[in-house]
Formats: sequence, structure tokens, C-alpha cells
Amino acid sequence: MAPEERRRMLAVASAALFLSVLVWFNYSAVLPFVVEEWDLSGTEAGIVFGAFQAGYLLAIVPAGMLADRYSPRWVIAVGATVTGVGSLAFAVGSTGFIDGTLLRFLSGIGMAGVYVPGMRFVADWYAASGRGTAMGVYIGTFSLSSGLSFLVASGVASAVDWRTAIAVTSVGALAVAPLVLGLGRDAPGATRRDRVGLDVAVLRNRSYLAAVGIYSWHNWELFGVRNWLVAFLLVTPAVAATGSPALVAGTLAGAMILLGGLGNLVGGTLSDRIGRTPVIAAALLASGLVSATLGLLAWLPLAALVAIVLVYGVALTADSAPTSTTVTEVVADERMGTALSIQSFVGFSTTVVSPVVFGWALDSGGYALAFPTLALGALAALVCVALFRLSMRPG
Repeated sequence: MAPEERRRMLAVASAALFLSVLVWFNYSAVLPFVVEEWDLSGTEAGIVFGAFQAGYLLAIVPAGMLADRYSPRWVIAVGATVTGVGSLAFAVGSTGFIDGTLLRFLSGIGMAGVYVPGMRFVADWYAASGRGTAMGVYIGTFSLSSGLSFLVASGVASAVDWRTAIAVTSVGALAVAPLVLGLGRDAPGATRRDRVGLDVAVLRNRSYLAAVGIYSWHNWELFGVRNWLVAFLLVTPAVAATGSPALVAGTLAGAMILLGGLGNLVGGTLSDRIGRTPVIAAALLASGLVSATLGLLAWLPLAALVAIVLVYGVALTADSAPTSTTVTEVVADERMGTALSIQSFVGFSTTVVSPVVFGWALDSGGYALAFPTLALGALAALVCVALFRLSMRPG
């Protein structure tokens, strides 16, 4: 396979992910506006976000099995279309907690057909020696799109309204099908299973199970932050004192998530050079420290708050690409889609719970109590790193 063609297919997969993930966090970007209009409690606001994750979880394992049996491009095309339609319906027709939750659930179902099948597609095109960097680019696109979703949605919501903001960040998903079907092609010699079905052989692989644990607790921390950061920033005195607190909070959150793309790229590239687990452990230590203390730092001046939040954005994602790359390396090629989908199913199950737990802690004791619930995720992930290293020892 020519390097130029590999890079072109990576660009196609990354563009498809970028256009789809604009939907994932557009609700979080306009969360304060929705909470005010619908009079949501902290727990209810977390449930609406968690509904997207729940839909994703429902569909992710079937999507991975389909990507092992058929072309991942078709799975991506269908998934992105469902995501875009569900999110546009949320923008146009949602009236409150119940139907908003259902429509976010539908959008999450569609997203299951995009993210993991795209990872399978990229892994098919890249050998292990360069796969960490390629996965860093692909998964980094997730962070780039998430950050721009915050920036665009926050700006449009402040200038117009939150429904327009949701709509603007949803239409791109409808362009994914013609993109991946028209410009993409499957890797020559890609291994496919001869039937669709759940292959549980990967569940006997201790190294794989430990990597799934790392990913799961990483997501507990990451998605809790992304759902609640804007709301936290709005109550800090430094942001509240600006002329446009909602815009400043959304912009800072968006910039932090944009830097997550850099974190993925740096983490993936370093893991190709010095190994996966050292990079993963260092990133978790850094992000866990910030999570443990951020709720106590609301009093900081704006410049210091900005610096901490931006460093946080890099640290939160630097372990993601190395972890997913590790999964592709410890399972058989023909089981890769299933392995990645089970990883995502287990990993994203924590994202249904984490924002709700954060909201419960917030209602109970404020942000000083809420943020340490995320640091517990980083600590648990570090335990899984140790278990992974033990599983890789000979004998």
C-alpha cells in the first residue's frame, strides 16, 4: 500500500469522524441555556447527556461485529446519517427533559456506527510500527471536533439561541455518507470474518481486559469533565466578571478540548517510540492531579485558570490513542472490530454514570466534592495499567 493512499484514507476516516462528533458535545456546549429553559436539576441535566452515551452503548457491539464482517465504510455511512437526523430533530422539535433525552439517545445509537468502525478502518490501513501515530491523528480528530463543537455552539447560542447552535453543529453528519462511500476504499487484504456474531474469545485475553479497564476509567474522567466544565467555569469569579461569561466559558472549554487533539497526537507518537504504558501512566497521573484539585481552585485569576484548563486538555487525552492502539495489538486481526467495540461498550458505560455521579456530588457538596469523583477514575485506570504490565510478563 502506497504511503500516499494510506494518508488519504486516514484523512477520509478523520473527516467522517470530525463531522459526526460535532454532534456529540453540542448539548454540553449549550447546557446552561437548556437547563434554564427546561428548568433541569443537575441530575436531570446529566441524564440527558448520559442518554447519548446509553444509545451509543446499545449499538456499539453490533456495529463492531458488522465492521468485522462487512466494509466499515457502510457502517460509518449509516451511523453518521442517524446521528445527524436525531440531533437535528433535537434542535427543531425537543420540548423538555423526556423527548430531549429520547432524541439524544437516538443520536448516540447512530454514533456507534462511526467511531469504532473508523478505528477498524484506520487499523486495517496501518501496520503496528506506525499505527500509534495514525490512531493519534484519528482519535485526535475526536478532540478537535469536540472542541470546535463547544466553540461554535457556544458562540451561536450566545448570538442567536441554543436550538440554532445544535442545528449548525448537526448538519455536517449528513455529509459523511457521500464522503466515505465516494472517496474511501477498503484496505487491500483486510481480514474479514465469514459471519456476523459475537466472538467472546477476546474475553479470555488478560492483556486485552486490562487495556479495556484503562480505557473505561479514562472515559469516566474525560467525559465527566467535558459535560460539566462549562457549567463550572460559569461560577468562577474570574469568568463571571467578564462581559460575556457564557461565551468565555464555552470558548475556554472548546480550546481545552481542541488541545485534546494535540494530546492524542503526542501520546500516540510517543507511544510508537518509547512504549504504550509509560505514556499512558504519565498522562493519567497528570490529569488525575488536576481533577482532584480543580474544584478547589475556582478563586484563581483568569490567566491562571486558563493555563490549568489548557494543560488539563492535553493530559486528559494523551493516554487515549496509546490505549486503543494497544487493543489492536493484543487481539487477532479478524477480531479487531469486535474487540474495539467491546472496549468501547465497556469504556463508554462509565460515561453514562460519570456525569450523573458528578451532578449528584455537585448537588450534595458543590464542585469541590464533584471534581474528585473524576480523579477516582484516573486512579482506577492506573491500577489497570499495572495489571496490564503484569499480564504481559512471560510465564
